[in-house]
Amino acid sequence: MKNCIIIGGGIIGLSTAYFLQKEGCRVTVIDQTNMDGLAGGASYVNAGYLTPSHIISLAAPGMISKGIKYMFNSTSPFYMKPRLDIDFLKWTWYFKKSATQYKVERAMPVIKDINLLSRDLYEEIYNSNDLGQFQLEKKGLLMLYKTDKAGEAESKIARVAEGMNLESTVLNAKELKAIEPKVSLEVKGAIHYLCDFHTSPNEIMSSMKIHLEKKGVVFLKNEKVVDFAIKNKNITEIITTKNSYKADEIILATGSWSGLVAKKLHLKLPMEGGKGYRINMEEETGINYPAILMEKKVAVTPMKDFTRFAGTMEMSGLNHTINKKRVDAIANASEQYYEGLKIPQYNIDSAQCGLRPVSPDGLPYIGRTSKFENLTIGAGHAMMGWSLGPATGKLISEIITDRKSSIDLTPFNPDRKF
Repeated sequence: MKNCIIIGGGIIGLSTAYFLQKEGCRVTVIDQTNMDGLAGGASYVNAGYLTPSHIISLAAPGMISKGIKYMFNSTSPFYMKPRLDIDFLKWTWYFKKSATQYKVERAMPVIKDINLLSRDLYEEIYNSNDLGQFQLEKKGLLMLYKTDKAGEAESKIARVAEGMNLESTVLNAKELKAIEPKVSLEVKGAIHYLCDFHTSPNEIMSSMKIHLEKKGVVFLKNEKVVDFAIKNKNITEIITTKNSYKADEIILATGSWSGLVAKKLHLKLPMEGGKGYRINMEEETGINYPAILMEKKVAVTPMKDFTRFAGTMEMSGLNHTINKKRVDAIANASEQYYEGLKIPQYNIDSAQCGLRPVSPDGLPYIGRTSKFENLTIGAGHAMMGWSLGPATGKLISEIITDRKSSIDLTPFNPDRKF
């Protein structure tokens, strides 16, 4: 029985614990927070989407130009705060090198395959009843557009997705109104990706922790990893703010902080925290389908007992500072796409944020690094972290238990060059 320590208690860490304990491993999860979600965190404040349709990585052509264009507009969907930080400047350079049409097209089937694997694993977990009943709705995802330009751009992506057997359909204004009556008359139509599902993250995170504790997984909360003891190519000890621990296998899954933790091991793991915000509205909205408001890059999700409005990608360092202008922009955008929608001010004032760990090429790091024999990494999932949680956990468990990998891990190699 292998003794495994997972550094990080987000969806990647918990999913990894879930599959490792099924393989008979002894599992401990160390997290620097109290793991209750009250302080935010990307695993709690995301849109809850399972998105095989999202085949275009964040590192798409033109994104750096958009970032420079929006650099001084703190309400823009993609905001890069100017700062003289060597790691940020290196990441920006790697991101620019990755943002080519060739690399984006090469990544499409990779992103599709791991998303489909993860979606199937969510279904498997749901059907197992390990977590009890939780929201897993198969309504697809609406890409709502107000302009012909946005509609045409998404239609092109949909045609590519169709060629990869990802089902979608085009809805005109009348057809859209028939299934989503609250949508504004200004919305011209939507691309409906039928392959996508949606969930309520807090519900799953809570149920997962309860299940894992029952299965003997140990949680060490409010402990920050500060150092490691290393001998040859093995990590022999993890040193935290409270104690030190030994394990056969170490899994690094600390989200946006993974790059900083990797530095303590003298590893280069280029990573930026892309801040996203969420507003929860408990009052009835009449919104039936999850949707992305294309021109504003805002996600809307009807979750269990509330509707979530989420969005923005803010590169401003590792912090949880709430930028009120960006929160207001999400609320204002949402109200423009749905008739009669008015988000109460107290919901806006209660907004939270989370940091998505963004690699330079938009693909996660999943696998062993060549510098250590007992370290496996699961980080850098950008906006797909929630969607890819179970797949990442499954793949890491296969690595540690020497099983055949469910998919080719080469594109996710932590040692890859940019």
